[in-house]
Amino acid sequence: MNPLDAKEIVATLGTLGVLATLFIETGLLVGLLLPGDSLLFVAGIAASGTAKEIFGNQLSYTQLLIWAPIAATVGSQCGHWLGAKYGRPFFDRPNSRFFNQERVATTEHWLMKYGLGKALILSHFIPFVRTLINPLCGIIGIPAKKFFIWNIIGSYIWTVSLISAGYLLGERLEGSVDKYLLPIVALIIVLSLAPIAIEFLKDKKRKNSTDQDR
Repeated sequence: MNPLDAKEIVATLGTLGVLATLFIETGLLVGLLLPGDSLLFVAGIAASGTAKEIFGNQLSYTQLLIWAPIAATVGSQCGHWLGAKYGRPFFDRPNSRFFNQERVATTEHWLMKYGLGKALILSHFIPFVRTLINPLCGIIGIPAKKFFIWNIIGSYIWTVSLISAGYLLGERLEGSVDKYLLPIVALIIVLSLAPIAIEFLKDKKRKNSTDQDR
């Protein structure tokens, strides 16, 4: 099974695979590359009337709506706890690609720009960010209870919206959804990565402007 393939995760491991992947992606730094957005969407399709045609079995839509937000919330809270207790050494390493003081400063800037609530809600829809922001919030001292309130709201909006979108598409396109699945998943990945690309281009533009001013 390819752990980066949302369809294989759903087809092979079912609901437990979806929940485990959500927990790992939001709670553990090893989950940076896991397919959270596309996985939720595909899981929604797997709970629709067209599921057996594509996956050979059907997931419970109700169970997904109940447990997916919980898995994402618990994972994010675990990431916050790990960051608060053990995270500082990771980000202090000067040659680390992902875990360094620049990431801490970027997160602080993002939190100041959007505020804790909006930042945590939006971060759930952005790959890499939804993994990194949780330990970073722990590192910079966001209280666990305050983090939890916005975390559970963001987790609920993220999981329920994408699962429901997949479910509704599966119900609407029953009998033909399979041929649209790969293009739609590809589109979801592109859209979810767009904010990262935009921020990267903005940072590059700012750095070029700073270099020219010197």
